[in-house]
Amino acid sequence: MVKPPRGYKGSKRRTGGKPGSGGSVRMKHEKVKTARGRKYSSKLWLERQLNDPYVVEAKRKGYRSRAAFKLIQLDEKFHFLKSGARIVDLGAAPGGWCQVAADIVLKGKNGSKGKVIGIDLLEMEPIPDVMLFQKDFTEDDAPDMLKEALGGEADVVMSDMAAWATGHKATDHLRIIGLTEVALEFALEVLTPGGVFIAKVLQGGTENQLLTAIKKHFKTVKHAKPAASRQDSAEMYVVAIGFKGHSTD
Repeated sequence: MVKPPRGYKGSKRRTGGKPGSGGSVRMKHEKVKTARGRKYSSKLWLERQLNDPYVVEAKRKGYRSRAAFKLIQLDEKFHFLKSGARIVDLGAAPGGWCQVAADIVLKGKNGSKGKVIGIDLLEMEPIPDVMLFQKDFTEDDAPDMLKEALGGEADVVMSDMAAWATGHKATDHLRIIGLTEVALEFALEVLTPGGVFIAKVLQGGTENQLLTAIKKHFKTVKHAKPAASRQDSAEMYVVAIGFKGHSTD
């Protein structure tokens, strides 16, 4: 599993070829001066970004965000990204998850080339051989648009969707659960038997009713928090493996 590089002591971190291994990049701890008009909270956020080994490694490897390593780590644990697979990424901006998926699934074996489709209400720069849509997935016509683009069933539906935070924990939790519910509804319509569903939730896991629904349709359901998720973040992921098929009542 990808972990922050060994040997981190205060001002130095090492990163390398595969995130956290291989070659090395030395980081000197960067401090940001509080400029006129910049809030102290903004200063702290910028300083954290400058000294985050995943941010540095994402830039080095050409990923659009540090979130790419969350998917890499989830896949290292659950092995759901496979050559030739058909992937739908909900809440895809800025495209890091699509980049990771494309690197693996578009290298089809025996002439079977995979497919990666991403959707987000925010604009995304194009990714070679990846279909990207700028649209709110919760709009009524969005699921049918994705189904048409798929042209068949999906092997993996993954959702990193997040609602705008209110700062009120209970409200934010309900909003995330609501997005997970609509993502699950879509997944149940498009997944092939044996398929995988992944969605962001908040710490404390998935609501009992939703978790029961997921377990009803999948053979294995786990919660996981990748090492690349910030330790002070409440996010985690529900990973549902082995879709039982559309005949499930």
